[in-house]
Amino acid sequence: MGTYAAVVLAGGAARRMGGLDKPALPVGGRPMRDRVLAAVSDATPRVLVGAADAVPAGVLVVREDPPGGGPVAAAAAGLALLDPDVTVVALLAADLPLLTRAAIAELLKHLDRETPDIEPADGPSAPPPPAHSGSAPATPARSGSASAPTAHSGFAPTPPPVRGGLAPTPPAGTALAPTPARGGLAPTPPAGGGLAPTPVRGGLDGERGPDGACFVDGDGRRQSLCGVWRVGALRAAVDRLTVERGGSLSGAPVRALLAGLVVREVAWSGEGPPPWFDCDTDEDVRRAEEWAR
Repeated sequence: MGTYAAVVLAGGAARRMGGLDKPALPVGGRPMRDRVLAAVSDATPRVLVGAADAVPAGVLVVREDPPGGGPVAAAAAGLALLDPDVTVVALLAADLPLLTRAAIAELLKHLDRETPDIEPADGPSAPPPPAHSGSAPATPARSGSASAPTAHSGFAPTPPPVRGGLAPTPPAGTALAPTPARGGLAPTPPAGGGLAPTPVRGGLDGERGPDGACFVDGDGRRQSLCGVWRVGALRAAVDRLTVERGGSLSGAPVRALLAGLVVREVAWSGEGPPPWFDCDTDEDVRRAEEWAR
């Protein structure tokens, strides 16, 4: 994939942890945000969005507008610091202490594989895998309901992806995502939508390539803030959502930002603990400490 940038979102309120500076909490002797930044040490630039007293050398720091405005406002602030020639960005929550360079490389590999999957790898006649297919490591029970979305993702439980792992996120307030044209440009949105036509990439018979790749957990839920994305697609999504919300991104959910993007869903099958594991509670931090030993 070559050069990519990284935007790490560290401005959450951590309400379930008493309003602590959650990214600064240590796991394995290092603040969680520093562990995330280390996982993308080969990214240029690395941008931390949020308040931070000290960060590793070379890391840019910016605040979202308004401060505490949520992950979409933070993502927009981070994207604004990227040069026009940066085409790929890792968009990451700062509370992913188990994230590794190998996991980021896996996501970049899936994003770089332009041709959409038409059939499963084991042939068209193979039955679909069960919900817990074993392709991702078993995960201890999280606090709360098993079907609840993570605090940062803003996602309701995600229906099973289409064959091959490419699943468009439905736009907010509509039943179906727009179907891209076969070849040429994707459909032009309604007047005032603020989103420029997106060129179709890769694909067979003009099918649209992925706009991003993110991990899914053992239950198939997208971990959208543990993913890599086309910068152009994210910037167009920011512009669209800014118009839809009357100029303010404060409080906007991540699912609204990613609505209509084609996402390649990746189940972690590598060694070690799941890199998408985020720490929303004290119990999550204790689990991460056990894994990090």
